Amino acid sequence: MDAVERHPYEPDATFDGGDLDCGNGLLLLIRRHIDPLAPGQLLEFTSTEISVEEDFPAWCRMTGNELVSMVRRGSERSFLVSKGPLRPRVTGTPRRRAAMVTDAATVAVRVPATLPPPAPAAPIPALAVMGIGSWPRPPWMLQAIHEHLEGRLREDAFAATAEDATRLAVDAQLRAGVDVVTDGEQQRDNYASFVGSRFDNC
Repeated sequence: MDAVERHPYEPDATFDGGDLDCGNGLLLLIRRHIDPLAPGQLLEFTSTEISVEEDFPAWCRMTGNELVSMVRRGSERSFLVSKGPLRPRVTGTPRRRAAMVTDAATVAVRVPATLPPPAPAAPIPALAVMGIGSWPRPPWMLQAIHEHLEGRLREDAFAATAEDATRLAVDAQLRAGVDVVTDGEQQRDNYASFVGSRFDNC
């Protein structure tokens, strides 16, 4: 999307994403602020991370939200996104207070002094074949991810769908004769959040 001088509409909510990227917590903040909005309402957020300019439009297409406009102000980029398709707007919509990343509660992280020894693994051939990254997801799995993120698909139903997709990915790898089988990251929506699979250690 080409940048414009200013957004065409006033947002219903705003927040500052700082220098976070889409794979390091920014998408979680976007969901936190866009979920309370009604369909068609607008969220504006800012980010100084350059990769968001490429990654965020792809997220919008994947989730069915509409990227309305983007504004560049020096190293900062401002994005205006509609929850779902953009609807006719009435001018003069009041802004909400801009939330900062630091508004979120701080959670203490405890790092153990020692880690358990690695589990024994089967020998791997010298020229082993394995998949790296995500295995292509079926269209119904992509739809399940979107429905789950939007709160329209229960956890148990999502888990059952994800297990079906994982079985297909594992079966395809076994038929291809790969040496190291993975779950194909079928349940992952981004690199900041991941729901484990019973096939993780295949």
